[in-house]
Amino acid sequence: MTPYQKGLLITGFGGLVLTIDIPLIRLGGGDAWSAQFTRSGLGLVIALLCWVFIRLRQGKSVSLLPGRAGMVVAAFYGLSAIAFVAAVFNTTTANLVFILTSTTIFSALLGWVLLRERPKTATLITMAIMVFAVFLIVSESIQSGNYFGDLCAVAASFGLSMAIVFARMSGKDMGFAPMIGGILPLILATGVLLSKGGVSAFHLDAAWWTIANGAIVIPIAFWCLATGPKYLSGPEVAMFYLLETVLAPIWVWIIFSETPTRNTLIGGTILIIALIGHSLWQLRSERKRRSAERDELAANIS
Repeated sequence: MTPYQKGLLITGFGGLVLTIDIPLIRLGGGDAWSAQFTRSGLGLVIALLCWVFIRLRQGKSVSLLPGRAGMVVAAFYGLSAIAFVAAVFNTTTANLVFILTSTTIFSALLGWVLLRERPKTATLITMAIMVFAVFLIVSESIQSGNYFGDLCAVAASFGLSMAIVFARMSGKDMGFAPMIGGILPLILATGVLLSKGGVSAFHLDAAWWTIANGAIVIPIAFWCLATGPKYLSGPEVAMFYLLETVLAPIWVWIIFSETPTRNTLIGGTILIIALIGHSLWQLRSERKRRSAERDELAANIS
């Protein structure tokens, strides 16, 4: 198996595993803060266990978070997790996953402002199309006054974008940052549950689903997706994140019979087509660039 094939297998598996994150949260039921406590707490525990295991195996110190930059990135991951779980309990799955695709928009805009990386014309056009599609999806919620969940989804997307951009700015390894960032939602959820009565306020309809999500699904999915860039280009890895956008609403439709609205289906279709088209364009540009570099290297050698 070539490194490229290995990368496709690992990253594809991670993207596929991530698609059951939302269905498992929904199956666990209960209230949002109990789900937040369980999901974030278990993710944090698994990250710490992995950190200890790596230290023992390698026989040297391994940094959980690289300095202040690591704490900032972890904080944004934590804020994103808080908004994400709130969105799961307050909007439809289709709305949530389609709105989360706006991470691409926020990342490009933040990269432009903070990193001076001006998006190419094709990216700007794609962003404009995506803004229209996201507005189409949330328009019904705005008209009905039930827009809190959609706003949480937008906040989750923005927090994730901030984490990605600050991680790029630092240039350091942030592999543990998403799980360590779980400290923030864990503390907040603990405070809310204690204010409501402590243990008696904790409620999950089917706790094992949420436990499986926090202890198994999330660590595996994020590890695989974080490993992908070792073997694949950025655009190739990004395409596997689209699996959640496409498959999560299908799983929820099969399990809960939750049918997306007409505007959600139209907006979601526009988003998927725009993202796939842009990703394919990026792949083509990347291959052309690599080909040109190889030709230049061959010419210099000869």
